[in-house]
Amino acid sequence: MGTREQIVDAANRLFYQQGFEATSFAAIAEAVGISRGNFYYHFKTKDEILQAVIEARLASTRQMLAEWAGDSADPLVRVRRFIEIVITNRGDIERYGCPVGTLTNELAKLDHPARAHAVGVFELFRAWLCEQFEELGADTQADDLAMHVLAFSQGVATLSNAFHDSDFVSREAYRINTWLTERLPSHTAADGAR
Repeated sequence: MGTREQIVDAANRLFYQQGFEATSFAAIAEAVGISRGNFYYHFKTKDEILQAVIEARLASTRQMLAEWAGDSADPLVRVRRFIEIVITNRGDIERYGCPVGTLTNELAKLDHPARAHAVGVFELFRAWLCEQFEELGADTQADDLAMHVLAFSQGVATLSNAFHDSDFVSREAYRINTWLTERLPSHTAADGAR
């Protein structure tokens, strides 16, 4: 991994753990182990780093969604993979919240022009979930279902961060999976409701 990529990776982690506004150039440079001069060679402003972090998040999200599509031909199984994010990332979510939601919320409070770009990760998830529901035959309701699943993930992430209750996360993931099974009774997924 080159220096630029290391800077973006460290900034991504620090923006998530500390917040965009609270993360300084010095903290990022220290995390990477480079001088400020070397740092400024790659990024002149914090907004440039933010744009690079958002691009990295978009790229990693696209890659993850492509992997999920490659792992299963069943769209319901793929939707369940999205739901499992709150379980897979439970520890980080309890400590820091959802990385997508926390950044978009902070940028909205700052009235930062990059907020619309950061929302792009949610837009990727929404479009992808919508495609899965269309494949499941939900045509006219596909976007509503996609937004419901997105709202579930954000609600669980927010409450998990507030209460640090991992049992709650598991219960809610089970409930949304049960809801999916009831909502799509004609579709039998290979993995069933969890």
